[in-house]
Amino acid sequence: MFKISLDIKGFGRPIKNDKNNQMKTIFTKLAFLALIVFSVTGCSDDDKLPDVKVSAVNALYAPEDDLLVRLEGKGSVFFEWEAAKSEDNGVVLYDVLFDTAEGDFSNPVYVTTSEGKGFQNTLTLSYEDLTAIAAMAGIEADATGKLKWTVHSSRGLDIVESDVSRTIELERPEEVYIPEQLFLTGTATEGGEDLAAATGLKKTGTATYEIYAALNSGSYQFTDAKTGTPNTYFIEGDKLEENGTATFDGEEGVYRIKLDLNDNSVEVARVEKMELWFAPFGEFLFELPYAGNGSWLAVDEMIEFKQEDWGRDERYKFRMTLVQDGNTLEEWYGSVNNDNSRPDSNTPASYWYMVSVTDDRWNNCFKFAEAVDMHTVNVEVIFNAEVTDYTHEVTVTD
Repeated sequence: MFKISLDIKGFGRPIKNDKNNQMKTIFTKLAFLALIVFSVTGCSDDDKLPDVKVSAVNALYAPEDDLLVRLEGKGSVFFEWEAAKSEDNGVVLYDVLFDTAEGDFSNPVYVTTSEGKGFQNTLTLSYEDLTAIAAMAGIEADATGKLKWTVHSSRGLDIVESDVSRTIELERPEEVYIPEQLFLTGTATEGGEDLAAATGLKKTGTATYEIYAALNSGSYQFTDAKTGTPNTYFIEGDKLEENGTATFDGEEGVYRIKLDLNDNSVEVARVEKMELWFAPFGEFLFELPYAGNGSWLAVDEMIEFKQEDWGRDERYKFRMTLVQDGNTLEEWYGSVNNDNSRPDSNTPASYWYMVSVTDDRWNNCFKFAEAVDMHTVNVEVIFNAEVTDYTHEVTVTD
């Protein structure tokens, strides 16, 4: 059985009577409220945030009191409560507090704002979040314990405590082992059966991993080390199992393999092609052949910008085509920015980081450097564990 070690991924915050944390919460709320007031009433010198009283939350709707939740696999719990009121019928902010069964919320183990940056009277917490909160409250793995929860309403500096609370009972699964790293090895893989040449998977989450790799006929497995006698894992159907080896007898090619040790699920898709989309022409300029180790490389491709009335256009991004369960999928990768300037020698490496984007012709495109125009280039896309973020490189070759 796989062991899972979960963290909260920055969602919410533990409270330990920290005045600095409390002041930061107050200032954050004031900033949100000020933005709303200025948007509605304008920004004259006479405008100021009014001192408005709000009511307490008088009823909790969901989940039901004493609900038992078994924190296994993937799932979430939905929290909802009666909306508080402000005397001017304006906005109200909410904090959701969790404490031990014996606590009185004076020193809660965990506090988080509600959905909508604190403005909605709802909150959804994943099993992963609840597992972390349970651990903060001292509920051990493979044990069951109760937490109390309540909601505070506020407007500006005034925080109104609720007189109502409910209990939720959490059953934590047995704590299971999550490898810090996983590697792909075997006769079907790029590195062969030499364990030292195994290819690393990229860890994409607390217990999720991903790799792009070529597979051919043979055996393969995943290991948690490249030396010694590591723990081994293999794919059986759509599940990941321990202590074994799988046989690959499918179509040879490049595959994306995703592993999720939260529920031992597996997703496998064959990568048909990687292409460079040139937005000015509205077409794909060329394919990038697979070059091994999760990278694609096009060599000596001519790039010519498009002349427009306002200048020369050089925008581009990428499309990956995959086949999964018999279905053809298209995934687009581009810039985290909706628009960009041309890069130069001072541009940080993060400029070339690639993220999932839409198929919009223009949005989230990169721009070629000025030196690329009317020259041949090598374009390499790198989706492997050796880079901090998936990225690409453009190198002038003539």
